Amino acid sequence: MKRRSLVWIVLIVVAAGIGFAIYRRSSKPEETKLETAKVERGRLAARVTATGTLSALVTVQVGSQVSGRIAELDADFNSEVKKGQRIARIDPQLFEAALEQARANFQAAEANVLKAKAQAVDAERQRDRSKALAEKNLVAAAERDTAEANASSALAQVQAAEGSLAQARASLHQAEINLGYTTIVSPINGVVISRSVDVGQTVAASLQAPTLFTIAEDLRKMQVHTNVAEADVGKLAPGQEAVLRVDAYPNQPFTGTIHEIRNAAQTVQNVVTYDAVIDVNNPELKLRPGMTTNITITYAERDDALKVPNAALRFRPPPELLKTLGGEQGPGRRGGAGGPTATATAGAPGGAGGGRGQGGRGGGPGAGAGGEGGAGGWAKRAPGDDRKTVWVLRDGKPAPVRVKVGLTDGTSTELVEGELHEGDEVVTDAGGSGGAAAGGAGARPGGGAGGPGGAGGFRRMF
Repeated sequence: MKRRSLVWIVLIVVAAGIGFAIYRRSSKPEETKLETAKVERGRLAARVTATGTLSALVTVQVGSQVSGRIAELDADFNSEVKKGQRIARIDPQLFEAALEQARANFQAAEANVLKAKAQAVDAERQRDRSKALAEKNLVAAAERDTAEANASSALAQVQAAEGSLAQARASLHQAEINLGYTTIVSPINGVVISRSVDVGQTVAASLQAPTLFTIAEDLRKMQVHTNVAEADVGKLAPGQEAVLRVDAYPNQPFTGTIHEIRNAAQTVQNVVTYDAVIDVNNPELKLRPGMTTNITITYAERDDALKVPNAALRFRPPPELLKTLGGEQGPGRRGGAGGPTATATAGAPGGAGGGRGQGGRGGGPGAGAGGEGGAGGWAKRAPGDDRKTVWVLRDGKPAPVRVKVGLTDGTSTELVEGELHEGDEVVTDAGGSGGAAAGGAGARPGGGAGGPGGAGGFRRMF
């Protein structure tokens, strides 16, 4: 029994030692490793990017104004055509027959006019003769009146015949035009990019003109219609140069010029865009209608800009790093370290301690590091303040520096004002500490170092 008790005691002691070692190891703070980048000088260009679709300057859809069967096709895809050139022909037999009938009706109308005129001349002679005889009392007055009425009726018959002749002439002209419409000609000089019919197919033009061909005027000059976001449309203006790339030639850029920015807004899923029309020269005919293009427009550039990586502007120190800097505290804007309503600027010297909110468990109000306005806390900016906070290594330790920024290309940003110089190392990330998590688990704004929210609190990116 004594041996068994001794064995259990030894096992308990060993387990307690192992547990204590694991606890000490896990409670040891993980070392924060800082990733840095250097402040450099170089060229910086601010750009607007968009996508669009290529199209010809003028695209005409050629249709048929008469119905019938396609008898001939004189143009095909990619055919170059001239203005007035025949490109298709509809079977003209029905229209030729209609023309012959209209011509016959016209000839009959002409004959009726001649007949009516002859009858009118005879009626006038009869009237004149009856009038002369009536003056000598050789015929009755009733006969004279009848002759005058017949003469007037004959004149009316002439006018009616002439009206019928005009109708026949119009019908003949319409038949000639319809016969002419059976020949489809190109309205412009260009290239056929689409053909919608085949020989033997019947087209019906009763309701609307069917499209037979689509012709692009000149593919050596093209346009791109692109949708520009409303946030970027103010940066563009007609005359600016644009660089275009297409998937067919990924290594060959094409240049264009903004022709116009149309005022009509397009709203899709609450996103407002505007159509920017870009003219593109295509002398080698490499660009084709319908190609999707990626467009880059440079609206501002600096040849010798002091620039910092955007990651440095987004960096905020993690709680572990703030603990190491906790001794370097200074006064906030309102209230000192631990003040109940301190709102020190994030990253400003002395911002590490103060802050509004509850301190750690067991601490007074505002006692924890990193409350609202603390160095890692929820950064507040005065209205109109466009400055950012950058952490730079000074004597091997990160220190906050307030800077004013300018242009950005999405990767780097121009520094306009601030205590940063070429070659300075700025912090872009902190490894081994979980990054800049927002106050750890259960974070709340203004939480103390040991209380809810941790040392970090809530932070804004910039």
